[in-house]
Amino acid sequence: MGICLSARIKAESPCHTGVSSRNVSTDGNGISTSFSSKVSSVPPTPRSEGEILQSTNLKSFSYSDLKTATRNFRPDSVLGEGGFGSVFKGWIDEQSLVATKPGTGIVIAVKRLNQESFQGHREWLAEVNYLGQFSHPNLVKLIGYCLEDEHRLLVYEFMPRGSLENHLFRRGSYFQPLSWSLRLKVALGAAKGLAFLHNAENKVIYRDFKTSNVLLDSDYNAKLSDFGLAKDGPTGDKSHVSTRIMGTYGYAAPEYLATGHLTARSDVYSFGVVLLEMLSGRRAVDKNRPTGEHSLVEWAKPYLPHKRKLFRVLDNRLEGQYTLDGAHAAANLALRCVSMDPRFRPSMTEVVKELELLQDPKGMTRIRRHSANETQTRRLVPREGVDGNKSGPTGYPRPSVSAIYSK
Repeated sequence: MGICLSARIKAESPCHTGVSSRNVSTDGNGISTSFSSKVSSVPPTPRSEGEILQSTNLKSFSYSDLKTATRNFRPDSVLGEGGFGSVFKGWIDEQSLVATKPGTGIVIAVKRLNQESFQGHREWLAEVNYLGQFSHPNLVKLIGYCLEDEHRLLVYEFMPRGSLENHLFRRGSYFQPLSWSLRLKVALGAAKGLAFLHNAENKVIYRDFKTSNVLLDSDYNAKLSDFGLAKDGPTGDKSHVSTRIMGTYGYAAPEYLATGHLTARSDVYSFGVVLLEMLSGRRAVDKNRPTGEHSLVEWAKPYLPHKRKLFRVLDNRLEGQYTLDGAHAAANLALRCVSMDPRFRPSMTEVVKELELLQDPKGMTRIRRHSANETQTRRLVPREGVDGNKSGPTGYPRPSVSAIYSK
């Protein structure tokens, strides 16, 4: 059993782990680009399965309905596959939500749970719990579910352009390289989704932010999907949630891997990794790269603060589409997000504001002034080095190799 750095981490303890590699791409509709820290009141997270299912406004589908909607789960209806199971394309009536013939009504994505997975049932329930309560333009819409005998299914809105992962890393005529402006648009939409969760009345930590979980509608509006690992945030005077180490290696924050302490800043780190992937066109972990370039964060960090070195990181497919100031501001934002010390990471609300400024030509002046002030401030406090120096206020040990396995 070999180590797989891109695999899903599911560690009960440093000496025991089960891993499910999951990169399911389902494929929404219009999206508002506005952001507000004010969110609708959300009831406390129910704990029992019965309470969760009763507390949502989701449609309960029968298994036979979903068989009809997906043409009996035909192989040519598969949109994606992963550790959870398979995702199928289907059709339902827009008003009654009853299964219809292919090509009529609205398109849906149906995720069917692998029946052998107990962990999958818990993640299935978590999705119903969170997406059944929340509604936001940057979260994928969960239409309903099926809980019948041994069957566990989820019914989502269909996202025509699939995952961000496909558009960044797949080659082919269908997946054209995303332009600079589209990458900023996607980054902003995803950031708004995370900020919404972090600012909810009952804070939620997403815990598995990565390119395969960012889905795009026909206009490249980003929506977060897959809430199977989402977790209630700390309450009262608690600073963190202590939990099993779960997520995807390469995206998980170092302090979370080392301690199991989960905070909203853990999501910020993951966002920084994805932002780096968008800037560079490289995967978070890629063992096919030369030695020293396997980890995107470790390789890119020395170049990000310097305008003259930044070109080494930026995706060459973006050449001529950005200004140096804009690229430098985006790179510095990513660098702050992946700071080893979570105290130096911005909040997602701050990330949203900075990305909005990046899309506004008039905001670039404020970006440059802010970056200069921050550089001056950082000279006054200890911090980890950007040239490979690991000294700083907080040092976290690397996770034990025994805790990260692939199937």
